[in-house]
Amino acid sequence: MKTPSDLAPLLEAFFHQRLISQRQASPHTVAAYRDTFHLFLQFAQEHLGRSPVSLTLADLSAPFVVTFLDHLETTRHCCARSRNLRLAALRTFFRFAVLEAPQHAGLIQRVLAIPNKRYVHPVIDFLTREEMTAVLAGPDRTTWIGRRDHALLLTVMQTGLRLSELTALARQDVTLGSGAHVRCVGKGRKQRCTPLSQPTARVLRAWLQDDPARQTALLFPNARGGRLSADAVQRLVAHYATRAQKICPSLQKKRVSPHVLRHTAAMELLQAGVDCSLIAIWLGHESVETTQHYLHADLALKEIFLTKTQPVASKAGRYRPGDRLLRFLKSL
Repeated sequence: MKTPSDLAPLLEAFFHQRLISQRQASPHTVAAYRDTFHLFLQFAQEHLGRSPVSLTLADLSAPFVVTFLDHLETTRHCCARSRNLRLAALRTFFRFAVLEAPQHAGLIQRVLAIPNKRYVHPVIDFLTREEMTAVLAGPDRTTWIGRRDHALLLTVMQTGLRLSELTALARQDVTLGSGAHVRCVGKGRKQRCTPLSQPTARVLRAWLQDDPARQTALLFPNARGGRLSADAVQRLVAHYATRAQKICPSLQKKRVSPHVLRHTAAMELLQAGVDCSLIAIWLGHESVETTQHYLHADLALKEIFLTKTQPVASKAGRYRPGDRLLRFLKSL
């Protein structure tokens, strides 16, 4: 007979009841939790010598969880950010477990007390206007694939949509004409509308009328009419960024990804003088603090700030060697 302290029924209830039924988590979120526990249970099987189905909550002590997190960094070479994401998934499960198995509250509280690992936040990468133009010039617009890729790149550069939001867009999500905008469902299943600039609206209007025989419900389908995978979009972005290096050498120093194009849209808004709170709404950020990172990345904006300050009056000094005899005495 299974007891509440057995791990298997608790984990199954966590996925079916908490994530899928109650929270209605997206497939991407469920997959992220699934991958974390797959790694965790494999690690437990190797180090405890027991099959995952026979584990109990008592086996998953705080020291054991810390050992697993260290394993991610030392053996799997995960960065601190990835380690923290795995820890966040484990915490969510243990918060659920404390309600189902309160007799393990002490053990669970010690696991929940494990802190995140601090790390250096890198400066956000984004494309300059010259680099954007070079990347957009890459697709061959005499072909159906090229026209699709050009419309996709322009849309993400202007709207800043997340990769999952971009690939899920349907043709009916685009409204053209007066008040042109695109509607999407973002993180937390929150709907938002993002305005379209006139150049982007013109490109999308032409794309929506392109080759009726190949049209599907999706706005940016693959060659077979299905949904573009995340890997496919990452490859096409990297492909056009590599091609653009020939006419824009500065791209050689950047690793361009769909998320970098999202950062580019945010930086365009910031450099146009849009307030950070409005940029957070535009991008669908949960907190304005997330948007503050763009302020650190914009060196040109910092230089503008510098011109508005009053510099400290100071003169450059000149080195004069001291007396040789005094130096000798000081060295004794």
